Amino acid sequence: MKNHYGSFLTRLFSFLLLNASWISFIGCDADEKFKEVAKFQKQLAVAEKPIPAPVVSDAASVLARSEVPILCYHQLRDFRPSDSKTAKDYIVPVNRFQEQMKLLADSGYHSILPDQLYDYLAYGKALPEKPVMITFDDTRLEHFTVAVPEMNKYGYKGVFFIMTVSLNRPGYMTREQVKQLADEGHTVGLHTWNHKNVKTYTEEDWPVQIEKPMAQLKQITGKPVDYFAYPFGLWNKPALEKIKEHGFKSAFQLSARRDESQPLFSIRRIIVPGEWSAAQMQRYMKGSF
Repeated sequence: MKNHYGSFLTRLFSFLLLNASWISFIGCDADEKFKEVAKFQKQLAVAEKPIPAPVVSDAASVLARSEVPILCYHQLRDFRPSDSKTAKDYIVPVNRFQEQMKLLADSGYHSILPDQLYDYLAYGKALPEKPVMITFDDTRLEHFTVAVPEMNKYGYKGVFFIMTVSLNRPGYMTREQVKQLADEGHTVGLHTWNHKNVKTYTEEDWPVQIEKPMAQLKQITGKPVDYFAYPFGLWNKPALEKIKEHGFKSAFQLSARRDESQPLFSIRRIIVPGEWSAAQMQRYMKGSF
């Protein structure tokens, strides 16, 4: 009897010891789990904390950054006997355009788009080596049929500033072609409704020339319209401020000096005259930017 009683006490003691160890183990494990959960919740709270928007550089910082060469093309076609010398400044023969694109590629230039340029100017982000921007004004059909296939040979993307009054007209791009440009990674920007000089606008002009065509392009491409090119390259301070108010990220002129207070809305470009050789174009790029 004594042996049975002693055996019972031994088993009871072992049972209590085992359970005490198990409870201790569970307690330790729960404590560790609690710590892990608390750590995860802390990480989650940090991740959910809103990231502050980057601050756009002030005008002086933007102006201090090196300018990027930006080429501006209008008509791409061979000269006609009726073309005046002034007209030839806006007409580039197809073979010369082809030579110019090839020279850019052979010289190691990388095409960039306005978003990249904006990030560089506004935030100081890096650009690829030897950047160049290739832009086209006025919605002309040969921009789609001539320029794009040529740029495709070198992996180049372009910026197409659309004058919406011309859409679907003979000799100009269709809405479907403009959408295709956007779908293929090119940038579609606004060049007003019918090319009216922004320096002459009254309050009645802004909805007609800017707001309605801006909404139309957004509907066509399914993408925001963030960039604007001034007709004739002309602007003044009141127009510049109004363009900014309409939600554009930046705007492009031609060769005038940039505005000291709003350089992002007076970015310089150069027209490539039709009588320039590819080598002349490259020399001017290097000397002007």
